[in-house]
Amino acid sequence: MRDRVVIERGPKSWGAYVPDLPGCAAVGETKEEVLELIQGAIELHLEELRADGEPLPEPHSEASYVEVSAI
Repeated sequence: MRDRVVIERGPKSWGAYVPDLPGCAAVGETKEEVLELIQGAIELHLEELRADGEPLPEPHSEASYVEVSAI
């Protein structure tokens, strides 16, 4: 299973969240660390959904890039 993960660099840390899994997020000191942490967070999130008898959510987000000219 593959999930879309948004990664953001902050002033002192990195953050990541999964648009298709509300509430699933992680924070780390490096990009590599936050990627490891979000992978574990996704696995835990899905395990908890299964344990509660909840259906796994279908992906609903998309990502694209657009180019704009500097003004």
